[in-house]
Amino acid sequence: MPRRVLLLVNRDKPRVHAALDEIRAIINEHGTLAAELDTNDGPLTDAHSADLIIVLGGDGTFLAQVRRCAALGLPMMGVNFGNLGFLAEFDLASFRAQAAHLFGSAPLLTSDRLLIACEVFRGRNKAPVFKGHALNDWVVTAGAPFRLIEIRMFFDGTEGPLLRGDGLIVSTPTGSTGYSVSAGGPIIAPGVEAIAVTPIAAHSLGFRPLVVPTSTTLELVLDRANAGASSGAVSGHGTTLVQDGQVLVPLHDGDRLRFSRHTQSVKLVRNPEGSYWRTLMRKMHWATPPGE
Repeated sequence: MPRRVLLLVNRDKPRVHAALDEIRAIINEHGTLAAELDTNDGPLTDAHSADLIIVLGGDGTFLAQVRRCAALGLPMMGVNFGNLGFLAEFDLASFRAQAAHLFGSAPLLTSDRLLIACEVFRGRNKAPVFKGHALNDWVVTAGAPFRLIEIRMFFDGTEGPLLRGDGLIVSTPTGSTGYSVSAGGPIIAPGVEAIAVTPIAAHSLGFRPLVVPTSTTLELVLDRANAGASSGAVSGHGTTLVQDGQVLVPLHDGDRLRFSRHTQSVKLVRNPEGSYWRTLMRKMHWATPPGE
């Protein structure tokens, strides 16, 4: 039976507008367009009887839609109309070429990607003041006035080191090639069940990134945070939790953060003509020699 598609469209991208009629026609030729929604609409709790979600946009659009749609439990694929196209594996040409397979009854090539959940607790509140999940990473960043912050770390309830520095990145294998690798963290292949914990500019030569199993519960206590600044030469938000580089949550002295593997994962549709390792070399310039 042909697949039914829920199409999520980033209408802020001109290239999406130019291709949208063709994409609708291709879907209806080989499958069924069950519904078409904007990517900036509100929470999505209805799958509209679809069995596949297609996102039109770039990697940032795709990240946001994964968080929006994770509870639906449907496979997701991205058609890239942005710049990098690391998560959104298809472009318009490969979408055209593979449409008969994508919307037919043959099994799709997919990859299960883990999500990391985070809860923020404040004061004596037993209920979290914020909770969410991320496909790429969570970042605790020092913020204005850019003094180092202090974070106590606990692994499965056992106290670990005190981090003094500019912050910390907690990333999935999917997000390990983003901010984490720029801060000196490891590249983790997507199928590995692991979480990377990478310090940002730690005030210690011995504070190295580490990789922990997904069964680990990581807790952070902010012993010292920055309150932000809005006068003189320094301005900006204070210490902040950043979800997938998109959602900002202000943090304060004494806040407690709990990270763990989310109960759900997301199934991403792979491009059969693509390769994670070729993409890593071509688009991320992994191991490129000097001068090339």
